[in-house]
Amino acid sequence: MPHEELEKARQELAACRRKVLDLQKRAGGETVDDYVFKDGAGREVRLSELFGDKDDLIVVHNMGKSCPYCTLWADGFAGVVPHLENRAGFAVVSPDPPEVMAEFAGGRGWNFRILSNDGGRFTADMGYENGQGGPMPGISTFHRGGEGQIRRIAHAPFGPGDEFCATWHIFDMLKAGSDGWTPQFAY
Repeated sequence: MPHEELEKARQELAACRRKVLDLQKRAGGETVDDYVFKDGAGREVRLSELFGDKDDLIVVHNMGKSCPYCTLWADGFAGVVPHLENRAGFAVVSPDPPEVMAEFAGGRGWNFRILSNDGGRFTADMGYENGQGGPMPGISTFHRGGEGQIRRIAHAPFGPGDEFCATWHIFDMLKAGSDGWTPQFAY
């Protein structure tokens, strides 16, 4: 009986996921500005440039080098970035100044584009800033139309148990779950 209930719950979860995806598609997205970021050398990079030769773009809203949780998520992307970039542009946006985030990313061995939004409106405009002006973690996807118009198609917050970090789901399968585990910068 518990196995049947478990299978039913998994099917219900899959159906909820399909419903969320359908609602995102029906929402149609919103037109956004061509925001300007800075790379590790302080050069300006526009949102439109992040697409490369693709029409779709994935942007991770990262809270910066002070957040071990955001570091965990970014470490996880390092392994799948070639797959992601085969389908869409990919970048991580940090609130840290360009030189700080470049040094931190280099020390972590991140193999993806990381940009600074230090002082820019992008994070706030995308809804990933808390009431005190601090950054919040999440992900946004964008599509570039034929006339260069950029639309945000979907977005979702990051947090323990979300669908973007396998670590939590794997720990959930252990007898005691994550058992109070929190990510660290080094072990």
